This record gives sequence, structure tokens and C-alpha cells, in this order.
Amino acid sequence: MSELTLLHSIPLQNKLGEGIIWHAASQSVWWTDIHGRFLYQLFWPSLQLNSYPLPERMSCFALLNPNDPMRSDYSLLVAFESGFALYQPATQDIFWLAKPERHLSGNRMNDGRVDRQGRFWAGTMRELNPDQTGTLYRLDQQGCHPVLPGLQIPNSLCWNKNSSLMYHADSPTGQIYCYQFEAGQGSVGHSELFATVPAGAEPDGAVIDADDHLLCALWGGNAIARYSPSGQQVAVHPLPVSQPTCLAFAGPELDLLFVTTARQGLTEPQLQAEPEAGSLLIYQSPYQGLPESELAVMDWLVLQKNGGCDVEAG
Repeated sequence: MSELTLLHSIPLQNKLGEGIIWHAASQSVWWTDIHGRFLYQLFWPSLQLNSYPLPERMSCFALLNPNDPMRSDYSLLVAFESGFALYQPATQDIFWLAKPERHLSGNRMNDGRVDRQGRFWAGTMRELNPDQTGTLYRLDQQGCHPVLPGLQIPNSLCWNKNSSLMYHADSPTGQIYCYQFEAGQGSVGHSELFATVPAGAEPDGAVIDADDHLLCALWGGNAIARYSPSGQQVAVHPLPVSQPTCLAFAGPELDLLFVTTARQGLTEPQLQAEPEAGSLLIYQSPYQGLPESELAVMDWLVLQKNGGCDVEAG
């Protein structure tokens, strides 16, 4: 098995680092510390770091298409804990689009990603009420659509190279499922079990590499697992942290692997035993990634109208 080689560890002590993506145009990675309420941008290879405080917890996001007419006012489409919005980190200006669970307290947004057709997806997780469940939503020009209901902690969202399959996990089950995916409409069909992660771990953020294999961060598992298109576990890469959360291939050749991590829930002895917890880990990877999918240009005013949200000033 080829190994990951640690190049850098950026010591940020993130409470719950998540949602990392590579932005090729600026040669930088962006990610969020959900519970710390910060957004980060790290340039490669200079390691220059920008950080922005957030008005509420942000779980995942996408950079607006450079051709988007609203790009000059808002640089990101984000899933805040309470819903979808356009956002400008430097000014904290918010343009709310949809709050699909505005009448359901105790849930928050979690894992999300842009599909290869430019639509944005994000799921909600239950946080306070054990009797509630979350839902995976698709955000497109027609509005905000519930796709997969009944979730505890949605994670591992990604698509295979030709967009015929969508991968998704409900983390506490320890299982990753694959769904038949109709790329034109963004509709999800028949599902089947793809992989079960090692005992004691939960599947967290996942990404597809250039060989159409799935790499998944193993929360509680101190590792990244790699699965073939048939669901066979072909590699496990140990990490110096117990709670890796999300992965992104980055760099000019897409052969670097950036890994966000978390300190959430760790005791003081555990934190002393894993000083890298909460750091951003940067590895030279034996695998190559695929380019990040680009968000489609959308008419956000129409989407807001179709989104069914309580519009707030921001």
C-alpha cells in the first residue's frame, strides 16, 4: 500500500473542522470550523492563512461561479446552521435563500457538496431532539428539495466520475450507501450498501479520486479508508488524530490531500495524547484527485422566491 506523507500540520485547534474544498483559481483551500464559527482560507504553497468570524455556525459551502452576476457582492453559497444563503465573509453580508427546517428546532445543517452538474446539496442532522431526524436537500434553480429523509448525521456525500452513482452515509450506522443517480434532473433512485467502515469508526467526509475510488475520513477511527468502485476496502491510512472529518485533493497536480480534524468531545488526556487534533493536516498523496465541481450560475432571486424561506435582512 502506498503511504500518505505528512508535509505540514497547521495548528489551529479547530473544534470541528469541516467542509474543506480546493479552489484552483486562487490556489487555496477553504474550510470551516463549525463549532468555532470561523471560516478559513489557506494558500498553497505559501501557507498564508486568512480567517473570518461567522455570524452563525456554517457546515459546508461552495464558491460562487466567477460568471455569477452576484459574485461581486457575495463570494460563497453556504449552509449555515439554519439554512442556505449567499454570504460575503469580509463584510458578513447575508442573502438568505431557503430555510427548509425553519419550523423544526434542534436540527442543523451538516455535510454538503456541489454535484458535477453544479447543484448544491446539504443535509441536516439532529442535534438536540432524539426524536427528530434530518434530511438531505438539493438546491437548484427550481428551489430547495428534500431528497433523503430520516437521517441522523448525513455525511460522505460525493458522486462517481460519470455521475451515475451518488454516495451517502448516515454516520452512526457505520455504512456508506450508493444510489442510482439521474444526473440531468438530480434525482436519486435505487440504493444498495456500498461499504461498512471498520468497527468503532463512523464514515465522515468523503471524496472520489481520479481512479473512481472513494476515500473516506473515519471519525473515531484514526484513519482514512479507500474503497474500490465495487466497495472493497483497498487501503487504510493511519492518522495522528482520532477524529478526521473531511478531505480535499488539492495543489496544481491534485496530488495533495488536505484533511480537517476535530477536538470536539475529546477529554484533556485524549487531547494531550493527540496534539494534532483540530489541526489541518496536509499530505503528499499516492492518489490523484478530480477537479472540484463548479457551482452553476443561478438566478438567486428566483431561487429565493422558490425556496420557501422566511427572508431576513442580513
